[in-house]
Amino acid sequence: MSTKIALVTGATRGIGLETVRQLAQAGVQALLAGRDRARAEAVAGTLAADGLDVSAIALDVEDADGIAAAAREVEQRHGRLDILVNNAGVLLDRPEEAGIGSSLQVWRRTFETNVFGLVAVTQAFLPLLRRSRAGRIVNVSSILGSLALHSDPASPIYDFKVPAYNSSKSAVNAWTLQLAWLLRDTPIKVNAVHPGYVRTDMNGGEGQLSIAEGARSSVRMALLDDEGPSGTFTHDGATLPW
Repeated sequence: MSTKIALVTGATRGIGLETVRQLAQAGVQALLAGRDRARAEAVAGTLAADGLDVSAIALDVEDADGIAAAAREVEQRHGRLDILVNNAGVLLDRPEEAGIGSSLQVWRRTFETNVFGLVAVTQAFLPLLRRSRAGRIVNVSSILGSLALHSDPASPIYDFKVPAYNSSKSAVNAWTLQLAWLLRDTPIKVNAVHPGYVRTDMNGGEGQLSIAEGARSSVRMALLDDEGPSGTFTHDGATLPW
């Protein structure tokens, strides 16, 4: 039990990949999860070539059978899971649809990945997290999910309305609070994080932070000690309004 085992979803690129890298650099045995096993293995191989303890696992958060298979694979390989970082997510809102609040198809696809997939993965891996001495669940959310800031005309995100994405992250925050309460009598801690405005493929390379800086919030909460909080929404250690 000396080496922690972590699984990061949506980890073949961007913040997910960097989260795997930083966890492995901290001495964690990291499982790099991606929808395509061959791609995941190729990306994991580049990190392993640098001497990091990283291996690949196939996991599509929208595939119930695939999620179950991934959980069985982790159980067979490791017998437990110490850290789950729910990083996989999509932003599908189209600027030309802003006036009508995005199509229903966009809403459904967004929630399928960002919410239902996240919940499904968490539920599937929770039995393995319960076998950990102190499990950690990190839900990658966004400041765009903050209802308080969206209702404040003085906030920096007041005019940034991508409805399906924003609402999905509000739901992730709500799920984080529910799960933290449900697990309140266990050693498992559940927290949501905002990576920051990071330069990634999702936003076309725009942003204020590097990908390495964007991964820090997930890594910080993944490596919480026993005195750390549960049921919080933070960015790089600073509390954000729900």
